[in-house]
Amino acid sequence: MSSKKKVAPPPKSALATTKKPASGKKESFNASHSHLFMKSARDFRIGRDLPPKRDLTRFVRWPRYVRLQRQRAILKKRLKVPPALNQFTRTLDKNQAGNLFRLISHYRPESEEEKKKRLKATAASQAEGKETKSPTKPMFVKYGLNHVTELIEAKKAKLVVIAHDVDPIELVVWLPALCRKMNVPYVIVKGKARLGYLVHMKQTAVLAITDVRKEDHSKLEQLIQSARLQFNDNVSERRKWGGGILGAKANAVIRKREKVKQKELASKGQA
Repeated sequence: MSSKKKVAPPPKSALATTKKPASGKKESFNASHSHLFMKSARDFRIGRDLPPKRDLTRFVRWPRYVRLQRQRAILKKRLKVPPALNQFTRTLDKNQAGNLFRLISHYRPESEEEKKKRLKATAASQAEGKETKSPTKPMFVKYGLNHVTELIEAKKAKLVVIAHDVDPIELVVWLPALCRKMNVPYVIVKGKARLGYLVHMKQTAVLAITDVRKEDHSKLEQLIQSARLQFNDNVSERRKWGGGILGAKANAVIRKREKVKQKELASKGQA
């Protein structure tokens, strides 16, 4: 008898066929790979998925002093600002201000500690019977509103530096007019605290340069010339009104109105 070799039966997985759904719809993908394409929609209800991070600063209830600060800043932009106050928004540019502060830093007045050391040294030399030479008058930058005003009226100030953020502004609002009347060059710079640092104080409104050493004469002359061009002689900028800056919403409304007007004019022109 001739023995025939039996063929091995196919595996059960190959024989298994996918059953059709009861509703009669065909499946869109193989059931064996269904775990790869399962839809996992997020649910943002209470106790479910965390919502995505959003910028919620618009909905934050800020403290009262912060709201007042922001409202005041917006009001200052919206309201019309007279030229006498608007001139303090136009300050010296960054490069020239850096040159000015660099020059003034060489003429800072002595601090309290330096003054104590100097007085102790002179007292010790006098106690020992040594002859002390009369000290030469130091070249320091002058500060203080009353002192600087006297220097301007006496025409001793060569350059006056005014801070733009003095509060109340009435303290210095008249000072540029006085400088122009007495033909004294002046500049307006950013930062009363920056001026105060130069004279060992928290803040100061005005500084005045009366004299410099020979090696700094050319630097001072350059600053004086630029100050006259930008501030003393610039009449058109002094007469400009400020403020009247509208917000994004108001500007959008104005643009919409202008578009409507243009359409009406165009339709009338065609008719």
